[in-house]
Amino acid sequence: MATGDNERALEDGIVTDLEDRMTYGSYLDLDRLLGAQHPVSRPEHHDEMLFIIQHQTTELWLKLVQHELGTARDRLAADDLRSALKHIARVKHIQEVLTQQWSVLATLTPTEYAQFRGALGNSSGFQSVQYRAVEFALGNKNERMLGVFRGHPENVAMLTAEWERPTLYDEFLRYASRRGLPIPTEVLERDVRQPYREHPELVPAIREIYENPHEHWDLYEACEELVDVEDNFQFWRFRHLRTVTRTIGMKVGTGGSSGVSFLQRALDLTFFPELYSVRTEIGR
Repeated sequence: MATGDNERALEDGIVTDLEDRMTYGSYLDLDRLLGAQHPVSRPEHHDEMLFIIQHQTTELWLKLVQHELGTARDRLAADDLRSALKHIARVKHIQEVLTQQWSVLATLTPTEYAQFRGALGNSSGFQSVQYRAVEFALGNKNERMLGVFRGHPENVAMLTAEWERPTLYDEFLRYASRRGLPIPTEVLERDVRQPYREHPELVPAIREIYENPHEHWDLYEACEELVDVEDNFQFWRFRHLRTVTRTIGMKVGTGGSSGVSFLQRALDLTFFPELYSVRTEIGR
């Protein structure tokens, strides 16, 4: 084989003079993005870069999840269920990526992590304002969490706005009510700043959707999409739990939590309880 035969020639139309033009790097602000990894261990431990990038990419995906959930709620409020489902479908795909990412962090062995964990101080994923915003958007609200970010006014403002806003489930149930489903007034007029709690009197309305799918096909589909979102969230939580277990065992978390047992309790939380309760009623 002659030298150069294993090369791909540049096409004449490809722009190579990039001076004074918008470029891939400038559009994505890559200088700042790729310069945002600052290991704190001394001497710098090789695996700390993995730890930083894992969490930074998670935060980027969470930002997009929050963006999509916001628009999905806007579309539901505007009676545009089909568009809302498109945004919810995107959230589901992002959740799959987030869950798969744990397999990368799981390559960090206990010995490797122990060599730089002490340098992290009290920093912890518990302090992720975007994670809290996503949980608030899905119904797991907790006013006390606002105080965690009191040193960062912008974070407090963002999370407060999410705390005061109807959840994805609230908007779906309001939409279902406008479609003629018997959604209880107590549910429609609930204080949306409170964590969503199960309302047994809502189950008959959800059952109506499930037992008559041909009459309520789009609502039926929406219910299953919401179940997918919750299942995906639980898979993410479980994968987080297992990754932490294999990396630090039963140690206390860097942020002061009990670690694995704290994460274990999160598996008992639910966003859309009636969508699960109805399954017990169907077919009785």
